[in-house]
Amino acid sequence: MTTSAANVVTEQLTAAGRAIEHDSFAVIDREVGPYAYTPEQWPIVRRMIHANADFDFNGLTDFHSTAVADGVAAILSRATRVVADVEMICVGLSAPRLAHFGMPTHQFISDPDVIEAAKLEGTTRAVQAMRKAHRLGLIDGAIVGIGNAPTALIEVVRLMREEGARPALVVGMPVGFVSAAESKDLMALETAVPWIVIRGRKGGSTLVVAAIHALLGLAEAKELAA
Repeated sequence: MTTSAANVVTEQLTAAGRAIEHDSFAVIDREVGPYAYTPEQWPIVRRMIHANADFDFNGLTDFHSTAVADGVAAILSRATRVVADVEMICVGLSAPRLAHFGMPTHQFISDPDVIEAAKLEGTTRAVQAMRKAHRLGLIDGAIVGIGNAPTALIEVVRLMREEGARPALVVGMPVGFVSAAESKDLMALETAVPWIVIRGRKGGSTLVVAAIHALLGLAEAKELAA
């Protein structure tokens, strides 16, 4: 499963933009060296490398065995959504690409009730935002993208283990020095819910956006091939 030049919705809007992006992918393919990813996984890793010009993501990126297939299936169902830890992910995702698959985005990090609950309970806003998403029934069947807050990813794991939350896919890529690596290692222990993570301290919202955009491209390619 690879993205095709026949893709329309998930490609750059101008010929010049498409040429630059495809030329960039070609440079990455030439320079990356050996990698252990499947043909389904590689377009995601390549787009992440493209987003940060960092070849370390060849190796740091790790996949649950069904992550790509389940993520693409969720997108093609036109019944999924993106639940993010921060607004940056929602803003970074292409609105036309999401609209093609009927995918709304949700984030609650700055909601007054979330802030108040975090103060009262001595937790982070990110924890409370994930709890709010779960209360609203938004996490089940969703693609959950975590790029900023390790505590959000840890809370998603807790919701899965203790409250039966079942995302369609977790894209867990929080960046940082406190609990970031640990949160991703924790997520990677899960078998019931598929995940894509970046091992170690690196990560960020840009990478979550890149991974989801790659999944949207794979979904369109499968749609066109059907």
